Amino acid sequence: MKQYDVIVIGGGAAGFFAAINSAELYPELKIAILERGKDVLGKVKISGGGRCNVTHAEFIPQELTQYYPRGEKELLGPFHTFMTGDTMEWFENRGVSLKIEDDGRIFPTSNNSQTIIDCFLNEAKKHNVDVLTNQSVISFKQDHSSWITETKTDTFLSKKLVVATGSNPKIWTFLKQLKHNIITPVPSLFTFNIKDKRINDIPGVVAQNVTVKVVDTNLESYGPLLITHWGMSAPSILKLSAFGALELAKRDYKFKIEINFVNQDFDSVLSQLKTIKQELSKKTVLKATQFDIPKRLWQTLVLASDIIEQTRWADLNKSQLEALANQLTQAVFTVDGKSTFKEEFVTAGGIDLKEVNFKTYQSKLYDNLYFAGEIINVDAVTGGFNFQNAWTSGYIVAKHINA
Repeated sequence: MKQYDVIVIGGGAAGFFAAINSAELYPELKIAILERGKDVLGKVKISGGGRCNVTHAEFIPQELTQYYPRGEKELLGPFHTFMTGDTMEWFENRGVSLKIEDDGRIFPTSNNSQTIIDCFLNEAKKHNVDVLTNQSVISFKQDHSSWITETKTDTFLSKKLVVATGSNPKIWTFLKQLKHNIITPVPSLFTFNIKDKRINDIPGVVAQNVTVKVVDTNLESYGPLLITHWGMSAPSILKLSAFGALELAKRDYKFKIEINFVNQDFDSVLSQLKTIKQELSKKTVLKATQFDIPKRLWQTLVLASDIIEQTRWADLNKSQLEALANQLTQAVFTVDGKSTFKEEFVTAGGIDLKEVNFKTYQSKLYDNLYFAGEIINVDAVTGGFNFQNAWTSGYIVAKHINA
């Protein structure tokens, strides 16, 4: 049996952050990370399109919590302890230069996730953290004041156990056996599958500043919308998928959305269209794009309004003007299924928030059992927020691991 002061299950972002900070704060501790695969930090590697979206430039705790559909209330205290600015300082103090992009996302200046991985591996080595791969956990249990963790090849005894395996059904099953309540996981970040003649032939088109609502719900979001080969994506859709994760799962991902492409009400747009009809009377409607809408999208919305290609503005009747105003302000699309957002699979679900002490990230059911990252029922919209949850939880675990 191999003995350690701290065993961290999970060789991902939260696990490494917890282990490295624990070792730095308490050099006397003997710490090991157990990773089930042959490689560590796999999610870090692919995140942000291979660039690693480290965090987001939101520096007010109350504002930052708004990006977490699950965990908003619970994260307020932790964010006062370790926040975005602390994350940036942590990496920069270890030689990783960061940059803030126009949309607020923060990346390593190298634009390469390997920079973050190398930083973690170097820090782990520097602070004598044992990184053990091919260690698939098959059980863990408390034995008096210690924890026994079994893998397929070894048995480990530790004073403290940190579980940071993300959305891992097998580990959740083990925790259920320890009487922890697991909120059933459902996908949180996903794109919408839509087959509709208005968008079938225009993949790649981006409409800026649109409002998207899920019909018959209070779910609504605002931002860019990307038309894809399979439907729709980009922040406006991904935010809906995150905040609507539970509701949309109940509907088996079959529902309707209403899109306002111009963020104006129907009457206002109709009035403007009547004015445009007078001003551009001799021009062809199809070719006279309005409201800063992408040209290809404008054309499909015009055709969907029963306006043929050669129609001039002067020839539009009342019905056509109203139909076009409707397409611009309240176009309804039918969603039939979802697709994973890139390779970044995020779920809503995990350890019930009521069973975690967010001052220490220790289990309320067991002493010396800690959690970090997405294994808890916390998730966020895309943009670096899920990683910030990993850094914050990992740091707080480390801060209290020797208590």
